[in-house]
Amino acid sequence: MRPWTSREATSAKRAPGRLVVVGAGVVGVEMATAWQALGSQVTLLARGDGLLPRMEPFAGELVTERLRETGADVRFDTSVEGVRRVAGEVHVTLPHGTDVVADEILFATGRAPRTEDIGLDTLGLAPGEWLTADDSLTVTAVPGSWLYAVGDVNRRALFTHQGKYQARIAGAGITARARGERLDSRRWGAHSSTADIEAVPGVVFTDPEVATVGLTVADAERTGRDVEVVDHEIGHLAGALQYRPDYKGRARILIDRDRQVVVGATFVGPGVAELLYSATVAITGEIPVERLWHAVPAFPTISEVWLRLLEARRNA
Repeated sequence: MRPWTSREATSAKRAPGRLVVVGAGVVGVEMATAWQALGSQVTLLARGDGLLPRMEPFAGELVTERLRETGADVRFDTSVEGVRRVAGEVHVTLPHGTDVVADEILFATGRAPRTEDIGLDTLGLAPGEWLTADDSLTVTAVPGSWLYAVGDVNRRALFTHQGKYQARIAGAGITARARGERLDSRRWGAHSSTADIEAVPGVVFTDPEVATVGLTVADAERTGRDVEVVDHEIGHLAGALQYRPDYKGRARILIDRDRQVVVGATFVGPGVAELLYSATVAITGEIPVERLWHAVPAFPTISEVWLRLLEARRNA
């Protein structure tokens, strides 16, 4: 039947007339956004009740709204019961015997590590499994700390930029060991990969963009963290109106009540990816909220959302 995966979806030479996307995660919504914009009639099928379920609910809601405005058919609480290709068309069977007919179907329901044929069995590891690595990126199940695993294969943070970050750390460790040197945490890159835990930034390249780092409200509740939740409508900013007169977006930060530092941030709106590094610095650097008042954003820019968030917290 040859369904699309993310590889085919990012390398196809022409837009299919009709495309079914199965999956509500990052890849699913990014590809639905891209192919709808390129001229395909997209039907997006989500098993749950919203898109981007691991992010703040308003992120998925705004992306859903925009997808539907552009003509995409977004369906929730829908599972795929069968897929077959008939005379070149893909017939997708949904519950209650209904079908969706398309030219191609993309399954964006997760990825598996490609470790089945690289000799893991010779080390007592199971081929086809993830490689668990510690903060130095060495594989914990292999004695001697000589085997390193960076990138998606260790499942610490499935982003290209996090893989690059891990590679710098692993490279510093490997080089130091080869030279018989002791790792010096003051040297750039020679430290443990703590940013895989507390401050993992990610961008969903949809319309609108979604940028997130650190905890969500659901994360805080699950881990018992006591946080303040502060929201602001980005579209109320002068800089947002200059960027796009009909700008629609939202910002949220989470503040640890005990430590008085930002532990999570989510931005949704056009161009918000460029706000993410400042949030990552605030979380990684554990900057006290009171100090953030003195990081003055330029007027009129979208970065003024930081000032508005602090004002909203003060006036709450």
